[in-house]
Amino acid sequence: MERKIGIIGAGISGLLACKYSLSKGFTPVVFESRSTIGGVWTETLQITKLQTPKPLFQFSDFPWPSSVVDDFPAHSQVLDYIQSYARHFDLLRHIKFDTKVLSVAYDGPPEEEIQAWQLWGGAGEPFSCKGKWNLTVEDTHNNSTEVYQVDFLILSIGRFSDVPNIPEFPAGKGPETFHGKVIHAMEYAAMDFDRAAEFIKGKRTTIVGFQKHALDIAMECSTANGTERPCRVLYRTEHWNVPDYLPWGVPLAYLYLNRFAELLVHKPGEGFLLSLLATILSPVRWVFSKFVESHIKKKLSLEKFGMVPKHSFLNQINSCLVSTVPEEFYDRVEKGSIQLKKAPKFGFCKEGILVDGENTALETDLVILATGYKGDEKLKNIFVSPTFRDSIVGSPTASLPLYRECIQPRIPQLAVIGFSESLSNLYTSEMRCRWVAELLDGTFKLPDIKEMEKDAKRWDKYMKRYAGKYYRRSCIAALHIWYNDQLCKDMGWNPKRKKGFIAELFHPYGPLDYKSARYQN
Repeated sequence: MERKIGIIGAGISGLLACKYSLSKGFTPVVFESRSTIGGVWTETLQITKLQTPKPLFQFSDFPWPSSVVDDFPAHSQVLDYIQSYARHFDLLRHIKFDTKVLSVAYDGPPEEEIQAWQLWGGAGEPFSCKGKWNLTVEDTHNNSTEVYQVDFLILSIGRFSDVPNIPEFPAGKGPETFHGKVIHAMEYAAMDFDRAAEFIKGKRTTIVGFQKHALDIAMECSTANGTERPCRVLYRTEHWNVPDYLPWGVPLAYLYLNRFAELLVHKPGEGFLLSLLATILSPVRWVFSKFVESHIKKKLSLEKFGMVPKHSFLNQINSCLVSTVPEEFYDRVEKGSIQLKKAPKFGFCKEGILVDGENTALETDLVILATGYKGDEKLKNIFVSPTFRDSIVGSPTASLPLYRECIQPRIPQLAVIGFSESLSNLYTSEMRCRWVAELLDGTFKLPDIKEMEKDAKRWDKYMKRYAGKYYRRSCIAALHIWYNDQLCKDMGWNPKRKKGFIAELFHPYGPLDYKSARYQN
């Protein structure tokens, strides 16, 4: 019997979901609103490079070509790699391009019955003869709409596109007051490189934000205008952005991506002995964090520029907010073509920006808001059902309530891939897609709904403990292995992938460790 798997989005997660659905004999249909694959990598800045070292950002069964020698390849090389993967596994023929999914609606038992279920989907199965998903889809060429019906739905819509996060301002202090131009970084990234360069040329530009997008845009503005019209970067919080992944010559992976590193933190669902060990080893955790911080402070001269963060690097990595600083960024700060300005709160005025507590306006011609995206809103709004909308995002004071970061226990026949973050989203998405494929194939069954909700709460507690105010990002960065262990055990795989005790404890884990299934005895 043919089982149709609907997949929304042909970014990395969508392609992986397609590939692993095919491997189990299902019929995937991928809906992509753009005319090409690649997700966020289709609209980047000219100087954008991969943020994660190449060995961590690769498909387990499709290595990078030997022609790509840089550890942090350029955006064009990353996109080529993704496209080569899709061609190699013949995925393109399963993708409907220029096809935007407007909404999804569950066609099955009434919601009152669904909310009373004790098992996911009523019987704990991924498929049901009583329910299917109806996708209302728009052809972006002729604006015609059509409804597709699928047996299972995978949302791979990402969280860093489409719905920009625009800060809210008091009346009279918003962008409408400003006589210049205000855009979001999304609009800037959508421009081709020549148009973007022309757009910022000769303008006094202010960038709001201090994550990767903000830093890259500031570099492009600095290149275009030099010290004559310096680019101002307005930031709220200093961050431990890294100059490299080799603090004092030690690969960062040896400090945070092996089993020993994970012994230093309290983990969701751990037993008494592991909890005791994490408490005893907490000084080592502190030393690791300070070791990395000292390297960053020294190499980037953060004290000189007043840019030393108040929080720890451990907090930063657990928030998935580790960005690579562009080469020469602080050199340009020193030379004056980039100016840094702390502004916890600000508003607009006729001449530009007015920082709270100051009387003099920061005169500017152009403001680019590199303030991120509302990924949870994007995820929520695709559902027709108000109940499912509330279920998928959960409480605003908790991380997304997804079991294994994939399944909302109270929404049947649906998985979310690529929303929860990690240090290498490709690596994590591949593991999740393999897990979902095994679930669809009947390799294992999910626990009851209450147990899944309890597990999600345990992960929420972990995220709040180590990620602080950024817990909504659902980041598993510092628990890659522990998280993958859960997936492996579910699938019947041996979670230990190394040869020998020392290697298992101290060698970093990466995508290639999970190339083969290696089932447990």
